[in-house]
Amino acid sequence: MPTNKKKTQVTASPERRRELLTTAAEVFAAQGYNATTVRRIAEEAGLLAGSLYYHFDSKESMLDEILSSFLNELWQGYDAVLAAGLGPRATIEALVTESFREIDRHRAAVAIYQKEAKHLADQPRFHYLADSQQKFEKAWLGTLERGVASQAFRADLDIRLTYRFVRDTVWVAASWYRPGGRHSPEEIARQYLSMVLDGIAVVA
Repeated sequence: MPTNKKKTQVTASPERRRELLTTAAEVFAAQGYNATTVRRIAEEAGLLAGSLYYHFDSKESMLDEILSSFLNELWQGYDAVLAAGLGPRATIEALVTESFREIDRHRAAVAIYQKEAKHLADQPRFHYLADSQQKFEKAWLGTLERGVASQAFRADLDIRLTYRFVRDTVWVAASWYRPGGRHSPEEIARQYLSMVLDGIAVVA
């Protein structure tokens, strides 16, 4: 529930605001939204708990900004892919690659989304989470259906099962991925796509 302790005041620079949101996202991802207190976020940010209210009116506002920023950026990338007129396989490849880029940029937000979206979507402030999920499902299922219809994908493919497999395989990477690691998002996407689209067994 929002608190009435202080109204939001624009006192932080955009850079400092991003730093605070990054800190909050890491704490939410590690501890869970309900278990996280404003005091804990403030401690991690090097602030007194009361000082955080000069920047955000509640932890709900912080979570809202974290998730909406992530999803807005995700859909900018996805919409560009879907509008590019690519074939079904190329579209899947581009969507998977864009997904890993988003994990690279917003790993904590992805982790929060996975853990919290289902119950948050019932709250009026977070209804956009359900809308985004429906749009996400439509984009992936539509691309897979187009692939089966054009014979780019197998005719016996279970579209919904395939969608769930690819979705879960990609986004669970947020639980282990760390930016700046051995592999770039694009390289990880390439490896995943090779396994998903071409398999791992050598054809005799």
